[in-house]
Amino acid sequence: MASWRRILGGAAAALTAAAMGTVLQAAPAGASPASGDGIVSPSVVGGSQAAQGEFPFMVRLSMGCGGALYSPTIVLTAAHCVSRTGTNTSITATMGVVDLNSSSKITRKSNYVYRAPGYNGSGKDWALIRLSSPVTGLATLPIATNTTYDTGTFTVAGWGAAREGGAQQRYLLKATVPFVDDATCNSSAMYDGEVIPSDEICAGLVQGGVDTCQGDSGGPMFRRDAANAWIQVGIVSWGEGCARPNKPGVYTQVSYFASAIQSAASSLGG
Repeated sequence: MASWRRILGGAAAALTAAAMGTVLQAAPAGASPASGDGIVSPSVVGGSQAAQGEFPFMVRLSMGCGGALYSPTIVLTAAHCVSRTGTNTSITATMGVVDLNSSSKITRKSNYVYRAPGYNGSGKDWALIRLSSPVTGLATLPIATNTTYDTGTFTVAGWGAAREGGAQQRYLLKATVPFVDDATCNSSAMYDGEVIPSDEICAGLVQGGVDTCQGDSGGPMFRRDAANAWIQVGIVSWGEGCARPNKPGVYTQVSYFASAIQSAASSLGG
């Protein structure tokens, strides 16, 4: 399943450039997919540009992933975006802007990474990155602690590719995707039993056309709660290609791991 992950492992340098603010143009029409088997990772396909300040909790990570500001010192992302638990000062987090080239962007270096215990490439796809100093003036994104909000229509956002095999984006894109129930997502027409019902949640259109894509890994899937505030229900994890018919995005089901995430964040001082 590793080849389905929504990160461009072979293009890490380009992704780092994007996160550090270098302008990356969209790939020309007809560009080939990133991997030889045609299976690539996620960015937002079929989306539109987010407004400045619309999603202040969004984070771009220098290894080519996304994330969400869980607390002023903690970023929640995907386990497959990081290599291990331990001291790590190599990751740069960029926040506070839609345009990665903006002079108003906020950046922080990492000082520690916590990867979900037992992660082996299938399920348990979450991780925490502790920042070297707190971020002030930006809203954080609360996580769902039960399944109340695990259905309905969700919002996804990221700086990943706007089409399968495309380049990373300079501007944050957003889209909405509907929930797909476990039985449908695991049917022979879709993922044929590959999805882990307890760990993962599917979202996307049966006809395709809207999805996360390569470079969106680790970013949040979120919706409004009963108080009309944003709440995170998923983490961009994997999918077959981007926005293909009958291949919705597969996301880490945050509510299932909420207590473990909260406990780990607390241990990191967040």
